[in-house]
Amino acid sequence: MKIPVTLNGNRIILDAHADESLMKVLHKNGCPSVKSGCSGGFCGACTILLDDKPAAACKIPAGIVRDSDIVTLDYFTKTEEYSTIMAGFQKAGIKLCGYCTAGKVFSTYQILKLPNLLSLRYRRPAHLQIQRQNQLPDSLDLDSDKFSRRTFRFE
Repeated sequence: MKIPVTLNGNRIILDAHADESLMKVLHKNGCPSVKSGCSGGFCGACTILLDDKPAAACKIPAGIVRDSDIVTLDYFTKTEEYSTIMAGFQKAGIKLCGYCTAGKVFSTYQILKLPNLLSLRYRRPAHLQIQRQNQLPDSLDLDSDKFSRRTFRFE
């Protein structure tokens, strides 16, 4: 089956079976950041932006993405938004191992795009408050023309 899509800004035709996993198709088409993890859509290793929304590529059949815009972490790392997100992660002391980076980055991207989001409060679970009380910063500010000013507070 021939499936026209926009992949990382380029209009291409994917050649795949309609029920084949989009994760496998993207990996075959030179997108190494789309990794196989849990194959259940939970771990974040295969996360992509599908029409500008995070999606687990392992759970999406290739046949339903016709004429969609797909962005992988390979391409997203070259954007200003990625730089802003990574600067915020670094400031907060968040270390990424590389395995589930796509899930964390694209989820953060989606949160930052929420309209009228002036601040987001993150409350540590009770069992972590004692163990990690002094290990996380009190707040995290992300500045970007693209996202406007966002403040993340850790309590």
